[in-house]
Amino acid sequence: MGTVAPPLAFLLLLLHLAEGSFPEEPSPLSFVPIEVVRRYPIFLGRAHRSAPRQELHIQTVLQVNRTLYIGARDDLYRVELDNMAGEEMFYSKKRTWESNKNDIRVCRMKGKHEGECRNYIKVLLSQHGGLFICGTNAFNPLCANYTKDTLEMVGEPVSGMARCPYDPRHANVAVFADGSLFTATVTDFLAIDAVIYRSLSDSPALRTVKHDSKWFREPYFVSSMEWGPHIYFFFREMAMEFHHLEKVMVSRVARVCKADLGGSQRVLEKQWTTFLKARLNCSVPGDSHFYFNLLHATSDIIHMQGRDVILGLFSTPPNSIPGSAVCVFDMQQLAQVFEGRFKEQKSPESIWTPVPDEAVPKPRPGGCAVQGSRFSSSTTLPDEVLNFVKTHPLMDETVPLLGHRPWVVKTMGRYQLTAMVVDTEAGPHRNRTVLFLGSTRGTILKFLMIPSGDSVSHSSVFLEEVEGFNPEKCGEDSPQARQLLSLTLDRTSHTLLLAFPSCLVRMPTSRCHLYSRCMKSCLASRDPYCGWTRGSTCVFLRPGTRLPFQQDVDFGNATSHLGDCDGILQQSLLIEPESLVSLNLLVASAVSAFTIGAALSGLAVCWIMAHKPTNRRSASQSSIQRRERGLLSNGGGIGGSVLSVTRQGGGERPCSQGGETLFVMPNGWVKSGELDPGFLPTPEHTPQQKRRGLRLSDSNSGGWDTSQTYLGGGSVGLGSPCRMPPSVYLTTRLFQQGGGGRHGGEGRGGDAPRQQYVCLSKQEKGMKGTPKAPLRKSAGEYVYPMTPQDSPERRRVVSAPSAPVEYSEPLPLRWPAPEGYILSSHGMVPIPLPPPSMPPPGPQPYISQQHTPGLTRALLRGALERGELGELVDLSHLMSKKNCGDRTQPGQ
Repeated sequence: MGTVAPPLAFLLLLLHLAEGSFPEEPSPLSFVPIEVVRRYPIFLGRAHRSAPRQELHIQTVLQVNRTLYIGARDDLYRVELDNMAGEEMFYSKKRTWESNKNDIRVCRMKGKHEGECRNYIKVLLSQHGGLFICGTNAFNPLCANYTKDTLEMVGEPVSGMARCPYDPRHANVAVFADGSLFTATVTDFLAIDAVIYRSLSDSPALRTVKHDSKWFREPYFVSSMEWGPHIYFFFREMAMEFHHLEKVMVSRVARVCKADLGGSQRVLEKQWTTFLKARLNCSVPGDSHFYFNLLHATSDIIHMQGRDVILGLFSTPPNSIPGSAVCVFDMQQLAQVFEGRFKEQKSPESIWTPVPDEAVPKPRPGGCAVQGSRFSSSTTLPDEVLNFVKTHPLMDETVPLLGHRPWVVKTMGRYQLTAMVVDTEAGPHRNRTVLFLGSTRGTILKFLMIPSGDSVSHSSVFLEEVEGFNPEKCGEDSPQARQLLSLTLDRTSHTLLLAFPSCLVRMPTSRCHLYSRCMKSCLASRDPYCGWTRGSTCVFLRPGTRLPFQQDVDFGNATSHLGDCDGILQQSLLIEPESLVSLNLLVASAVSAFTIGAALSGLAVCWIMAHKPTNRRSASQSSIQRRERGLLSNGGGIGGSVLSVTRQGGGERPCSQGGETLFVMPNGWVKSGELDPGFLPTPEHTPQQKRRGLRLSDSNSGGWDTSQTYLGGGSVGLGSPCRMPPSVYLTTRLFQQGGGGRHGGEGRGGDAPRQQYVCLSKQEKGMKGTPKAPLRKSAGEYVYPMTPQDSPERRRVVSAPSAPVEYSEPLPLRWPAPEGYILSSHGMVPIPLPPPSMPPPGPQPYISQQHTPGLTRALLRGALERGELGELVDLSHLMSKKNCGDRTQPGQ
C-alpha cells in the first residue's frame, strides 16, 4: 500500500484531534415518527364531533383527581380524563367569562389591540372544594370563585391587582398555603412594579418593597411552593451584583415566612420582614465554570433517596452557546444558604462583598418569629434589624447543585428546553426515575436517571424523542403555535398532557407496541415502562404486575445473542434531526475545503499563465488601424455599416445588423445576451452618483466621463451600423486641445482627430404626447430626454459649443434654433433646418433640433471628404456583441 499524501495525513490527524476535543452527545435510543403521534387523543375545544372548532388560546391547566380544567381566553373548560372516545377529547362543561364592553373600551383607549383586550385566565387554583380563577379582563384583572362541577360563579368578583398580571404575556405564579394566597406578578399597567403578595386571609396583606432594584429587577417568575414554615419562589432576574458587566440574568430562589406580619410603623410597614433571596448555581465544573443561568421550569418537591429535592430546568442566554441542563437541589442545602452571610454594596461604585458577621444585628434578620421568644412577632423587631433586612435581601453564597454537576446536559440543539415533569415511580417496581423534557419545538425528550454509587449524582440515558405537536389537528404550524405552555403527568393513566396555545395533546409515557415483534428491540430500548413477556410480545408493565417479564434497563447489552429485527423501529443509528451540524463534520469540512481549494487554485493559476497570449497588444493596435481605415473609406455612403468593432484590449468581433443587441446598464454590466469577459465594468465605465446631466470631461485623457452612461448601445449616422433615431455625433478635438483621445498614440497618429456617433435612449411620452419626467437610472441619476419631440422615423442631432468652458457645474448649452450643427474638429458645421413646429418653452439645459429627412447625403459626404469631421472616438465599449441596430429600451 502506498504512502498517504501529506495533505490527507494532516486531514486525518485533525479529525482525530477533533474527535477527542469535541465529544458528541448521544442520540436517543429511538426516535418516534410523527405518524405515531398523529393518533394520540387531542383536545380542540369542542363538546362533540359535529361542533365547530374553537380558537382556544390556552393559558393554564389544572388537574384535580380525574378532571382536567383548562383556562383559555374568555372560556373555562372541564374535561373528564376517563371519558375518552376515539382520537379526540371533548369537554363536559364550559363556562364563558368575557370582559364587559366598558373594560374593553378603556383598554382600547389605552392603546391596546383588540386581541389583547380580552379576558385571559392566568390563575387557576383549587381551594375549599372549588376553583379560584383570575383573568386579565382587558387589562383590568379580576378574580372570582367557581364551583368544580357546574362551573358556576360563587359570590362577586374581586380585584385581581397583585394577584394576576395585566398583560397575558407576563408570567405569574400563585399558591394557597395556610388559607392565604401567595402570588408573584406585576401590579401595574406598565409592568414596572414586580411584587410578591399575600392576601385573602385573616393575616394582613403584605408585599415586597416597591421600586427597589435590590429586591427585584425585571423578574420573570417561574414557580412557587410551600416547604416547612416558608414559601419559596423560583424566578430569574437581572443581577445587581454584576452591574459592572451590564445586564446579566441569573436564576434566584426567594423565600418568605408564612407567619410574617410585617414591620413596624416606622420600617417595612405592611411589607415583608423575612424576604431573602439567593442565586441558584447550575453549572458544569472546571477551571472556569460554565453556567446555565436562565431558569425555565421546576419540578415539585420530591423525595428521592431519603432527601427532599427539587429539579430545575436551565438554559444558556440567547447570545451564548445554545444548551439546556437539569440541575437538582437539596432543600436542606438550600435552606442553609439563607443562614449564611449576607451580601452588600457599600457604595454605588464598589463591588458587592460579604457582610462581616459582627456587622449583622441581633436577632438574625430574615428569620421567622418564634412564639414564646423575646420577639414573638415581626412587628416587634428592632428598627435596626428591619433596616438591615430592607437593605440586605441578597445572600452571599449560591445554592449548590446536588452532585456538583448537572444530571442532564443537552447542548448544540436547535430548540430550547422549557418544560419539565419527573416520574419517580416508573416501572413495574416503582423504583425508576424518568424525566420528561419539553422543548420550544413541541418535542418531548425522555431520559432515564440511573443513580451512581455515591447515591447523590445520577447519570442519564437518552431514551427517545417524540414529536408532540400535531400540525394536522392543532392548526397553524408556526413557532408560536409550537410553544409548549405546560407539561403535566397523569400518573393514573400513565400519560402526559401537553398544552399548546391551540390544542392539548394526551401522550402515553411509553410506546411499547413499537417493539411488540422484536425481543432485541424491546430489551435494547431500556424503557422501564416496557418488558418482554412470555407471550413473545413487548407490553406496558403496570406497577405491581405479576406477569413474568424480561428487562435490561441498567445496561441494555443483554441482546448480543438475539437476532436482528426486521426494521420495525428506527434505532439509535439515526442522527438526531434537531441537532446542529456536528463539530467533527464542521472541522473536517473546513480542513478539506482549504486543502482541496489551495491545490485546485494552484493548478488553475499555472494553466492560465501557461496559456496566456503574448500578442494581445499588437493585435489591438492593428485592429484599431483597420477599423479606422474602414470607417473613413465607407464615409461616402449613409447606409454603410461597420464591418468590425474593436474592443479595447480585445480582438475583432463582427457586429451585424440582424443580431441581438447587448445593452449596457448604467452600472456597467450587460443587460441581456452573452457576457463577454472583455466587456466587464471598469472605473472609467462606472457612473458617479452625484453628477447629473450631459457633461464634458475636464480630464486630460480626452475620453468620456461619467456622462457616457446616458448614451445608448450603438451609433447612427455616417458609416454607422445603428438604426436608432436619437444620436450624438462627437469628435475628440472638441473636448481637448489637440489631444488624441483615449487611444492617443494609436492608429494614424496622436494628433489625428477621431469621430464617433452614439445612439441615445428613446424618450417616452406621457398619456397626451407630452414628454415624461426625467427617468431615474439604477445608478441614481436622471436621464433627461435629448429631444423635445419623439418620432421613431426621425433622427436627432445634438450639438455643443466649440469654445472651451469650465465644467465645475453643469452649464446650459444654448444656440440659435433655425440651424442644426455637426460637431467636428473644424468647428460646428451648420445645417439649415426647417423651423420646429413647437419651440421648447423657457430656458433649457440644452436645446436639441430636429434632423429632418430632407437632410441630403451629399452635404454630409462632402463634409467627410473635406476632412471636417475628423476621426471617431472609440466608444466600442458601449456597443453590442451581435446587433448594434436594435432600439435601446426606454429609460436605459
